[in-house]
Amino acid sequence: MVNELRRRFYAELRDREDRPPVYGSVRMLEKTPKNSLRVPFLAEAFPEAVFVYLYRDPRQTLASMLEAWESGRFRTYANLPGWQGLPWSLLLTPGWQELAGKPLNSIVAAQWEATTRTLLDDIESMNPERWCVARYDALLREPLQEIGRLCEFLGFEWDQPPSRELPPSRHTVSAPDPEKWLQRRSEVEAVLPAIAETMERAERFAAWEGA
Repeated sequence: MVNELRRRFYAELRDREDRPPVYGSVRMLEKTPKNSLRVPFLAEAFPEAVFVYLYRDPRQTLASMLEAWESGRFRTYANLPGWQGLPWSLLLTPGWQELAGKPLNSIVAAQWEATTRTLLDDIESMNPERWCVARYDALLREPLQEIGRLCEFLGFEWDQPPSRELPPSRHTVSAPDPEKWLQRRSEVEAVLPAIAETMERAERFAAWEGA
């Protein structure tokens, strides 16, 4: 299974010019959100891998998840048995059945909480040399400095000067803005008490690792 996974990954790899790799070893960047729930498997399958936990203000994340669900562009499980309402979007978290019929803000909050709790449990069980933290706010505010810090940890060097402004991801629904979540403030703040413990844990983790 692991050899087949490696083979398929390698076959799909492309660089920024959309070119396949030349024969030999490469460093692959993999950022599929679903894999946040598969860290132990990936750590064993790729013993040379290093994991980067991207911390973002949970309020911003929840607002973006609401937007993603409503956009219809991120539907991952269109025919879940017994599921009603909008087709399931983004990653399928444990206990999803219990969310059937709940408001969308409660669904995305449960998604975020289960994913973050699982991810932090798995990362904290690993050797510290195999993981680091990146901060979303720092990437927006000082991209070159934050990326440079990551490159130092990962042992990367620039092959060409980076741009001072990061281009948006091709999956971006609307332009990044630290205050954008305020447009959905009432929906977001209504569910924060239910995820407060994991929010505080994530904030402590990101602050400690980045200190």
